[in-house]
Amino acid sequence: MTPAAIQPQPTTNWLPGGKPFIVGGPCSAETETQTVETARQLHATGKIHALRAGIWKPRTRPGQYEGAGEPALAWLRRAREETGLPVTTEVANASHVEACLEAGVDFLWIGARTTVNPFSVQEIADALEGVDVPVFVKNPVSPDIELWIGALERLDRAGVKKLGAIHRGFSSFDKGPFRNAPLWDLAIEMKTRVPNLPLLCDPSHICGNRELIPLVAQKALDLDMDGLMIESHITPDAAWSDAKQQLTPSSLSQLLSGLVVRERSSANEEFTDTLSKLRETIDGLDQDIMQRLAARMRIAGEIGAFKRDNNVTILQVSRWEEIIKTRSALGCAMGLDEGFVRDLLRLIHHESIRIQARVMNEVN
Repeated sequence: MTPAAIQPQPTTNWLPGGKPFIVGGPCSAETETQTVETARQLHATGKIHALRAGIWKPRTRPGQYEGAGEPALAWLRRAREETGLPVTTEVANASHVEACLEAGVDFLWIGARTTVNPFSVQEIADALEGVDVPVFVKNPVSPDIELWIGALERLDRAGVKKLGAIHRGFSSFDKGPFRNAPLWDLAIEMKTRVPNLPLLCDPSHICGNRELIPLVAQKALDLDMDGLMIESHITPDAAWSDAKQQLTPSSLSQLLSGLVVRERSSANEEFTDTLSKLRETIDGLDQDIMQRLAARMRIAGEIGAFKRDNNVTILQVSRWEEIIKTRSALGCAMGLDEGFVRDLLRLIHHESIRIQARVMNEVN
């Protein structure tokens, strides 16, 4: 099955509430009082469409709080009874699925540590065969779009049609200020390859601290994601897991009020005409860029042949350092971001090396 063959129902067919769809709640269901009171306060904001809470908590290292387990499902039921909010929790194996289905959990999500393991995902898919329950799949810990789509495919093959994805960031050597690197390009790739799939963003796990959550949440909405999953706790600093990234219900309400929800398009004729002209200009510039890149690579091929004929190595470190220094300075002088220029140069250099290696190893 190709990625394009995943055909979950359109967003408007099954996501309750309007866009953006907001899921809020504690990282962990710690006690019945904490779970239910958090639900009450979130419901009182009028801005939450569903309640989330972790029941089974897979931790990176043993000895940390690993969740209340199956008894906490009764706490979720009570929270739903008192607030009317649909409830959701993470499942990692077939027994979790069976317990949630028996408890009437409204929808499920598969966590990043589980998505990375096709055996576990298949076990969950088998347990869900023939069951009409929505399932969201978080991106795998590793930045692997095929693993993410593959998990959705397994669920699709099991007959789960109410599918969604959650972008929660990726483990990366260079995280920057985040707990998990956002790698927005992979989220955009998911939207491109499976366009009808509801895609939420989990700013809590991307950020790892509450201060950055508004920035990430706004960017997610600006990228046309369908909603947000944000952790909220009545006393965040006393939370038994992930305390730094949780918000009080009132703080979450304030955050949501400050977000700008933009439209996908505009019916304004002037806007449409202007955007069309600007895009035509972009198209022309892109064509020029491709032509110049092609010309540059042809010259790289000639250099490779010249080095081969003179028995000289491909990599010339001093030349590469000179390119990085001079082109970065030039790009910055033209108003381009230095990091972007360096990344672009590395891609060009990589392709140039590849072409020279091919030319140097051709059999005459």
